[in-house]
Amino acid sequence: MSSQFEIRELTFAYPGAERPQLDRVSLSIEPGSYTVLCGRSGSGKTTLLRHLKTVLTPYGKRSGEILLDGVPLGEVSQWEQAEKVGYVMQNPDDQIVTDKVWHELAFGLESLGCDQTVMRSRVAEMACYFGIQDWFHREVAILSGGQKQLLNLASIMAMHPKVLILDEPTSQLDPIAASDFLNTVRKINLELGTTVIITEHRLEDIFPYADRAVVLEQGRIVADGAPRAIGQQLWNQRSEMFAAMPTPVRVFYGAGGEGESPLTVREGRKWLSRAFPRGAALRELPEAPRPRPEGKPALEARELWLRYERESPDVLRGVSIQVFPGTLHAIVGGNGAGKSTALKAFAGLRKPYRGKVTVLGKPLDKYKPGELYHGGIAMLPQDPRGLFSYTTLAQELEEMTRDQDQIRETAKLCHVEELLGSHPQDLSGGEQQRAALAKVLLTEPKVLLLDEPTKGIDSFFKERLAGILETLKQRGIAIVLVSHDVEFCARYADFVSMFFDGQILTTESPRRFFGGNSFYTTAANRMSRHVFSMAVTGEDVIELYQRNQEETHEA
Repeated sequence: MSSQFEIRELTFAYPGAERPQLDRVSLSIEPGSYTVLCGRSGSGKTTLLRHLKTVLTPYGKRSGEILLDGVPLGEVSQWEQAEKVGYVMQNPDDQIVTDKVWHELAFGLESLGCDQTVMRSRVAEMACYFGIQDWFHREVAILSGGQKQLLNLASIMAMHPKVLILDEPTSQLDPIAASDFLNTVRKINLELGTTVIITEHRLEDIFPYADRAVVLEQGRIVADGAPRAIGQQLWNQRSEMFAAMPTPVRVFYGAGGEGESPLTVREGRKWLSRAFPRGAALRELPEAPRPRPEGKPALEARELWLRYERESPDVLRGVSIQVFPGTLHAIVGGNGAGKSTALKAFAGLRKPYRGKVTVLGKPLDKYKPGELYHGGIAMLPQDPRGLFSYTTLAQELEEMTRDQDQIRETAKLCHVEELLGSHPQDLSGGEQQRAALAKVLLTEPKVLLLDEPTKGIDSFFKERLAGILETLKQRGIAIVLVSHDVEFCARYADFVSMFFDGQILTTESPRRFFGGNSFYTTAANRMSRHVFSMAVTGEDVIELYQRNQEETHEA
C-alpha cells in the first residue's frame, strides 16, 4: 500500500534558534491509519504537523521532502490540499471564521466552490452525524468550548478530507467533553476510513485505540510502534516519556506487574481483579492531613452574582469561597459553568452586581488604581498569547521589572532560561504557558489565579509546574487553580471545589472529592475502585497493590 504522507529527512529550524526544531524526521503515514504523536512540550510535534499543510508551514530554514499521495507537497495546489487534508487546531476560536453555526459548516464547501445542492446535503449530513442539529441556527459566540471544537471538526469533515490532522484538540475541553470529542474522532477513523494524525497530551482516551505511536524528543523520532509495545519499550529504557503513558500502563509497570500491560481502564480493572480474586486486605491508605488554614483568608468571595448584560441570565449565582495563604485550591466543573468568569470577578476584571470580594483583608473597591496588581493579585489567563507584545521573552520580562537578578531567578523558577532570546509566538503551547507564568510572577503577587495552566503541556512540565506551585505555597502565596485536568488536581491540590450552574457546590480534599465521584474522577480511581477505596492517583494504586502483595507473601 502506498503511503498517504511520506516525510523524508525533514529538518527545520526557527529563525535565530540554536538547534533545529525537527532533526532528520522520516515517517510514512498509511491510508486509514490512526497515528498519535507523543512527546514533551517543545519536542516538535506541532511544528511537524504544521509542515503537512503549506498554508500553515512556519517560517524558517528547512530541508528534506514531504510527499502527499506521491507528489511533493509544494506542488499540490492549495485547493487540493484543502480538500484532502483537514486540520483541527488547539484553540477552536483560532479557526472559526463566521458568526452562525450553519454558515461555519458551509464555509469550507463554499471556499471549494461546491455546488449548492451538494453543499446543503453535506451540511445536513454533518449536522446529523455530529449531533449539531439542536444548535444549528445558533450564534457561534454563545457556544461552549466543546461545541466550538465539534463544530470545527464537522466543518472540516463536510469537505470529506482523506486525512484529518488534530493538534491538541481537547486542550480547551473538560474531561467529559474531551472524551466525547476523541470518541468521535475514533468513530471517523473506524467508520469513514479517514486517516488520523493526532498530537494529544491526554493519552488515556486515544493511546489504546491508535494503530501506532510515534515518540518525538528534541525534534527526533526516538520510538515508533504499536502503543502497547511503546509502553514497554519506554519502561525498559527508563525513558522520561514513560511518565506520559496512560495510567493503566504506569500503574502496571510501577507496581511490578507481570505479563502484558493493560492499556485501558477496563483492562486495568481485569488485571487488578486477577491479582486480588478475593479482594484486597488493605483497601484504603490513610489520608494525609489537610493543611490547616492559619489567620485570615488571602482571598474571600461572598455571594457573588454576575451577568454580562442586564437582560441576560446570571453567570455567577451566589459564588462563595475562602482561599488561605500557602494553599492550592482547585476549582473543577464543565465548560460554560462560570469558572473563568469567577476568576475574573476575584481579580477585579468583572464586577458583580451583588456580593463582595476581599483580597488580603481589603475589599476590591478600596484598592487604588493599579495597587491591586502589584504585590496583591495576579491572573494567568487561559490563552497566554494575549500577554505577549515584544519580539523576545527577555523583553517581555523586562517590561515587568528592570531587576535582572529577579528576572533570572523567576526565569529559572519557571524553566525558561534557555528561551529568553526566543520570540514568544514561536514557542510551543507549553513553553508559552511557562513564559507567561514567569511574567505574571514578576508582579510578586500574594494571590495567584491560574486559568487552565496545564492545558497543552506535557506530564514533565506538569511536575515542574507542581514544583513551582509548591515553592510559591511555601512563600505563603494563595493559589486558585481552575482546571479540567482532574489528574493534576487529584495529585497536587490541597482543596477541590465543584463548580456547577454558576456556583460552588462542594469543597473537599482531593481524595474525598475524586474518590466519591463516578464520572468526574481520575483514571486510577475508575480502574481500582472495585478493589481499593479512595485511590485517586496512580501512586495510590501502586502503593496499595504493593502493600497487599507484601502481606500476601508474608502470610
